[in-house]
Amino acid sequence: MKLHILGCYAATPRTLTNPTSQVLEIENHLFLIDCGEGTQVQLRKNKIKFSRIERIFISHLHGDHFFGLPGLISTFRLLGREKDLHIYGPKGIQEAITLLLKLGNSWTNYKLIFHELSSSKSEVIFEDTKVKVKTIPMDHRIYTNGFLFSELPGERKLNVLATSKHKIDKAYFRSIKQGKDIKLDDGSVIANSQLSLDPPPPKHYAYCSDTGFNRDVIPLIKEVDLLYHESTFLESEAHLAKKTKHSTATDAATIAKEAKVFRLILGHFSTRYKSIQPFKEEAIKVFNNVDLADDGKIFEI
Repeated sequence: MKLHILGCYAATPRTLTNPTSQVLEIENHLFLIDCGEGTQVQLRKNKIKFSRIERIFISHLHGDHFFGLPGLISTFRLLGREKDLHIYGPKGIQEAITLLLKLGNSWTNYKLIFHELSSSKSEVIFEDTKVKVKTIPMDHRIYTNGFLFSELPGERKLNVLATSKHKIDKAYFRSIKQGKDIKLDDGSVIANSQLSLDPPPPKHYAYCSDTGFNRDVIPLIKEVDLLYHESTFLESEAHLAKKTKHSTATDAATIAKEAKVFRLILGHFSTRYKSIQPFKEEAIKVFNNVDLADDGKIFEI
């Protein structure tokens, strides 16, 4: 699992920083999470192939999280895209995008499939044999979701020494990986636990932006491997965080600590600050495994 930060700053774009967007690589998927202005330029800078993006997740309809989406959709068209594009986002996103396409007479030559969200409770919005994606309801000024990306348990690993010892034919290897016991020609049965090893534990990534301090998310993100949590303000501007339903670095660290996550990434920094280092300094007083997002940064999970 690999996380590419394309943009991690709040509100207005600047020459050296970009609003929110990131790409998660997980089990051969490339998931685009939020799409602020400049996202397609950042995709090119980070050498991420446009054609591999099949699903886009939009947290909410504030401009710094989705104003880059119409341009990206149009570029896909210009590049001759044929594959379907699935877009998950709040109710209203389909109207917003299709109106622009209609006014510009620039309908796509590929299928746009919108999955509009309106539930105030966590729900599964995508699942295949490898990955499950659930919403994480946020507490913001408008309807907003975070997203929990989870690997599903993989196949068991073949214990090569054990299969060799018992002279197991290769024809049974697939069944062993699927967790089945093996019946030998003499009628004896060898338990799967003797022939296979546990797969690596599934990994989990939680994306929480934008939100005020909200303990309701804790059960949904319990013990995830990596948590990205917005930290728009420092404690000196905590009054603004409360007023605008954003979080401070201390808020984010408190959520990470109480949810017992392994690692916290801070992001969605207000551009009022000259340096983002103080965000880590504040958060680490509460939770010790803290990293700072920054445009172009990559995190391995």
